[in-house]
Amino acid sequence: MPKQSPSLDNLFHALGDPTRRSIMERLSLGPATVGELAGPFKMALPSLMQHLGVLEDCFLVHSEKSGRVRTYTITQETLEQGEKWFAKQKNVWETRLNQLDDYLLGLKEKQDELN
Repeated sequence: MPKQSPSLDNLFHALGDPTRRSIMERLSLGPATVGELAGPFKMALPSLMQHLGVLEDCFLVHSEKSGRVRTYTITQETLEQGEKWFAKQKNVWETRLNQLDDYLLGLKEKQDELN
């Protein structure tokens, strides 16, 4: 559970990178060790760890260490925060588009009456 709420700026920055999005897609299937996450990428382990650090800093993922193995898991609450923001934006735009549709329909009806 995140100790504090990440800013949306940090959340979108973290997801703005294709490597980090790929990591998130892999973690959506379930927890994975660093070794499992590193498999598909042709990069040095320190580079991968930097990406994981960015994801962890904005609370998109969290990790647990057992012995020498570190396992990463998605933090659902943070994803839900982003999802709520998108839902709010979608609602705003749907409302605006519905208003535009009503306005254009009204113009068409007036035009039809004149003809």
